[in-house]
Amino acid sequence: MIIIVIRTLILYTLVVVALRVMGKREIAQLQPFELVVLLMIADLAVIPSENIGIPLLNGIIPILVLLSANLTLAWITLKSEKARDIICGTPSILIKQGKIVEEELKKNCYNLTDLLEELRIKNVPNIADVEYAILENNGELSVFPKSQKRPTIPQDFHIIPPYEGLPLSIIMDGKLNTKNLQQSDKDLDWLKDELKKQAIDRVEDVLIASLDSSGTLFTQAKQRK
Repeated sequence: MIIIVIRTLILYTLVVVALRVMGKREIAQLQPFELVVLLMIADLAVIPSENIGIPLLNGIIPILVLLSANLTLAWITLKSEKARDIICGTPSILIKQGKIVEEELKKNCYNLTDLLEELRIKNVPNIADVEYAILENNGELSVFPKSQKRPTIPQDFHIIPPYEGLPLSIIMDGKLNTKNLQQSDKDLDWLKDELKKQAIDRVEDVLIASLDSSGTLFTQAKQRK
């Protein structure tokens, strides 16, 4: 039993490292060859962990080979646009200038029901509002509404809104982030004064405190038992 646990932990660590080396993309963002590598690595890790009669190297070596092949293909697609088109494919335009391209639907085995469903997911319930719809290599559908149907932005009204940066998490689950506090050009005395305004006496009693670029502190206290 101990041997099985150790073998499983070794293979688990190797798979985690392999996935970490492959990058931080989500499953839906993987290219086809990356998805194949991911599935094969999972299968190769299961067999040696279940059967102690199979040498551990029989699982480790194929995983390393697949990881090397994936990194090689990734490097090739990074350097060569032609190779990238061959390995990853090219995006398909399913709707062009407001018209459905039937040939592209058939080519990608994409029916009208799938298209309408994806448009609803993208908050575009009316297909008549779509100017372009592009099926990306990872299977995601990019939707571009017609100009008169897209949401308005401040630039349409010649308005320049104030700058909005990323908010800083000052307190997380009762723990003070001193680095973010210093980055916000605030000190601990200021923070304590702000907490007292909301009837919070201790940093440990704060669930989350976040400071936005305008200097407004959002605070939520922990639930009291």
